[in-house]
Amino acid sequence: MIANENDYVIEVLDSPLDIDPVLWNSLLACQEQANPFMRHEYLAAMHQSASASTKTGWTPSFITLWKINRATQAGDPPARELHGACALYLKAHSYGEYVFDHAWANAYHQHGLAYYPKALIAPPFTPVPGARLLARDAGVRLALVKAVIGWCETAGLSSLHILFASDADMLACVAAGMMVRHNVQFHWTAPVGGYRDFDAFLMSLSQEKRKKIRQERRKVAQSGVGFRSARGGAISAHDWDFFYRCYERTYYEHGNAPYLSRDFFHHMAQAMPENWLLFVAQRDGQPIASSLVALNDPDTAPDSGAVAYGRYWGALERVDCLHFEACYYQPLEWCIANGFDRFEGGAQGEHKMARALLPVKTRSAHWLAHPAFADAVQQFLDRESNGMERYIGELEQRNPFKSIAK
Repeated sequence: MIANENDYVIEVLDSPLDIDPVLWNSLLACQEQANPFMRHEYLAAMHQSASASTKTGWTPSFITLWKINRATQAGDPPARELHGACALYLKAHSYGEYVFDHAWANAYHQHGLAYYPKALIAPPFTPVPGARLLARDAGVRLALVKAVIGWCETAGLSSLHILFASDADMLACVAAGMMVRHNVQFHWTAPVGGYRDFDAFLMSLSQEKRKKIRQERRKVAQSGVGFRSARGGAISAHDWDFFYRCYERTYYEHGNAPYLSRDFFHHMAQAMPENWLLFVAQRDGQPIASSLVALNDPDTAPDSGAVAYGRYWGALERVDCLHFEACYYQPLEWCIANGFDRFEGGAQGEHKMARALLPVKTRSAHWLAHPAFADAVQQFLDRESNGMERYIGELEQRNPFKSIAK
C-alpha cells in the first residue's frame, strides 16, 4: 500500500526482508534509545525462523516513511530517502507482549466486538524499553505515528499498541492523542566510575542484602557448580545447542512451548554474534544450565551506552539458588568487570530488588478505535497509573543500598 502523508510517501511492507538492512540500521543508530532488538538482523531472524509469523499470530506490516527528492538532472528518476519506519505486527492474540490487555479483549468479546486482529509496534517477545518509532527527527516521528493511526483506521483495526517505548516515542504518541500506560521493570545501574569488583559492589549494599547474596552464591559453589562464559564467536555451535536444550526444557516444564525456535538462535549466531554473552553452569565437568544475555553494541548504538540485557535461561538439573547465580550474579559480575553501565533484568519480578536491581518506570502508548471503549480504558489507566505511583513509592522504601536502606 502506498499513500501520501504530508510530504512523505508511506509504504507498508509484508516482511522485514523487503527493507534494506543498511537503511534500517542506519536509521536505528540515530535514535537515542537504540538497542539490538530493533536491528534489522534481529527482526529478520524472527521472521525467517517463523518464530514471529502469521502462523504464530504475528503478521508483519512494517510501515516506512520515504522522503521523495526531485531529480537533480533532467531525465534522472527522483531519489527517495528513508526518514521513518516502525516494526508493526497484526496480532491474533496478546501473548509474548508483557503488557497485558486480556481484560480489554474480554470486554470487547462480551459486547460482541472483535478485538483481534490488533496492531502492535514492538520487537516480538522482547520486553526491553527502547526506540520503536525510528525517525530522522521529532517532526518525522509525529508524522509516522499519525500515519500508523490512519492506517489502522483504514484497515478497521480495533487498536494500536506501542510497547516499552522510548521517551521520544512517547512524546510523539501523546501529541497524536494516544493513551499512556505505566509499568515497572528492575534495572541495575553502575555508579559514576563503576565498582572496583563484585566485592566492592556488595559493600555498597545493606548488611542484610549483602549477607543474602553471599549465602546464595555459597550454596551454588558448595553444590560443586562453576561457571564459564563465552561471547560472540567464542560461543560454539555446541554451546548454542546446549543453551537451546536448557531454554526449551524450562518452557516445557512450565507447560508452554518455547516462543523462539532453534533456528532463530542460529540466525543470531550468524548475524549478530557480538551481541550475545553466554554463561554455562558446569558440575563434574558437565554442563547443567545456561543463561543468555544480550549486549548493546556501542558501535551501532553510540548514544545508548554499554548495556546488558538478561534474556533467556534454562536448566537440566535443579540446584538451590542456581537461577539467581546464572541470571543475576554472573551477569552483574561480568558487567562490573567489563565496565558496563546498566543491566536490565527483564519484565516483572520485584524479587530482583534483593539483587540490587531497582524499579524503573516503563511506558506504552495505546489507541482504541471505539470511542466508548477508549473512554473506559482511559479511566482504567488513570486509576492504574495512580496505583503504579504508590507501588513504585513502596518499592523505593525497600532500596537495598546502604545510603537509603531502611
